[in-house]
Amino acid sequence: MQRVGPSCKVFSGTSSEYLAAKIAESVNGTPGKINIQRFSDGEIQPVYLESIRGDYVFLVQSTFAPGDNLLELLLMIDAAKRASAYKIIAVLPYFGYARQDRKDKPRVAIGSKLVANLLTAAGADRVITMDLHAPQ
Repeated sequence: MQRVGPSCKVFSGTSSEYLAAKIAESVNGTPGKINIQRFSDGEIQPVYLESIRGDYVFLVQSTFAPGDNLLELLLMIDAAKRASAYKIIAVLPYFGYARQDRKDKPRVAIGSKLVANLLTAAGADRVITMDLHAPQ
C-alpha cells in the first residue's frame, strides 16, 4: 500500500538521544536512523540512513556546549533540506545563547537572534524550545 501524505520522523543529534527516543516513542515508535560522522580535524557530517523525502522531520538537539552542538544541528538541518524533507522542525531542549536576548550595552551581539537566523537560514521551518532564559 502506498503512503498518503507526509509521515513524522524523529532524529537525534549526539546531545539529546534519550529525549529523542522518548519523543519518537510517543509519535511513531523508534527514532530515525542517522549517523553523525566526526572527521579527525573535528568536522561534523550527519548522514541520514533512511529516506526522509516528503516527511516531517523533527531534529532533537540540545545546544548546550553550543560550539559543537549548534553546528551539528545546523548541519543536520541542511542535510535534511537537501534530502527533500517536507518540513524541518528543530527541537532544542536547551537554546544556547538565549541569555544574549537584547542589547544591554553598546557594541554587543544579540546572540539569540543570530542563532535563530542561522537555524532559519539552514532550513528549519519551525523551532521548538523549552525553558528559555527570558519570557519574550
